[in-house]
Amino acid sequence: MSHPQSGLQLRSLVKKSGELELSLQRTPVPQPKAGQIVVRVEATPINPSDLGLLLGPVDPKSATATGSGDAQVVTAPVAANMLRAMAARLDQSMAAGNEGAGTVIAAGEAAEAQKLIGRTVAMLGGAMYAEYRVLNAADVLVLPEGTTAAEGASCFVNPLTALGMVETMRMEGHKALVHTAAASNLGQMLVKICKADGVKLVNIVRSAEQAKLLTGIGAEHVCNSAAPGFMSDLTEALAATGATIAFDAIGGGRLAGQILTCMEAAASRTATEFNRYGSSVYKQVYIYGGLDMAPTELTRSFGFSWGLGGWLLTPFLQKIGPAGTEKLRQRVLRELKTTFASHYTKVISLADALNLDNLRVYAKRATGEKYLIDPSLGRAG
Repeated sequence: MSHPQSGLQLRSLVKKSGELELSLQRTPVPQPKAGQIVVRVEATPINPSDLGLLLGPVDPKSATATGSGDAQVVTAPVAANMLRAMAARLDQSMAAGNEGAGTVIAAGEAAEAQKLIGRTVAMLGGAMYAEYRVLNAADVLVLPEGTTAAEGASCFVNPLTALGMVETMRMEGHKALVHTAAASNLGQMLVKICKADGVKLVNIVRSAEQAKLLTGIGAEHVCNSAAPGFMSDLTEALAATGATIAFDAIGGGRLAGQILTCMEAAASRTATEFNRYGSSVYKQVYIYGGLDMAPTELTRSFGFSWGLGGWLLTPFLQKIGPAGTEKLRQRVLRELKTTFASHYTKVISLADALNLDNLRVYAKRATGEKYLIDPSLGRAG
């Protein structure tokens, strides 16, 4: 295939007037420089981390659409208080999509780029909700022969985040960990990693169905936050595992504080004398997601030896450096169809991503409703 002159790209625009606009725009595809490649994007997931840029703070229920097909435009109001927080992106059309995979169809003259023509590669770097993406050849991950774009589309964000949680636990001196929203694709990967590595894991889910799913793949400690005995169950699991670090995908509400409270209760079981400042065991909760955008509520019932902070993949990878990152990437490649396999409920085109029915489903960030965009669907030629 010759180098394409242009391609469709999904763009998100927040206007100063207080309106979000989603649309497909035809954008030029630059000629690749010496060490660059042109990738025909064939699979790109809609992750919760993508929705912050794509939809911002809008309520999907308020969205309306005009036009049809590639000419469809979705709009939704943005609250005035949220506009102030988004000042840096106002009136700037932005491309979305963190990761994806596809086929290399053109390359610059450098040998390292030319040898990739025809190969299926995985990509990280933004602007993936597009028909074509130009990247440095050195920045992509060449997928093993026989691996489809759909199988490789999610091999960065979720797998490296799950591995990063275990590595952070080790680096900070903890011996077991807690994970919330644990029935997600990422959560299922973490269960498999911890089983393989001999790491004790406490999984927090929100329904009996999700608990059954995790026990079915071998999870030992699963606590349902919707169950009446949740706090007691969580304390028992923490006492059994010794988990003192948690990664919370929920963010808002009481869950982070509940985890710290139960960690304190578990740690206090081994105390030999009363301490008015609480247990000396250090307890850490990292918030890495925002499934609930409400305020984070803490009821101070867990002493003074604790921490609450944010955790993001990119700063973690910078901390461990190129060699550490490459080690994790190679593990992902080896286990791409087992430990790190992702599951999707629906494959949609770029135009389908603007369909209001689809948008309102993937915007919920619900476990078991992960969507995959295939920009090649409906593409002419």
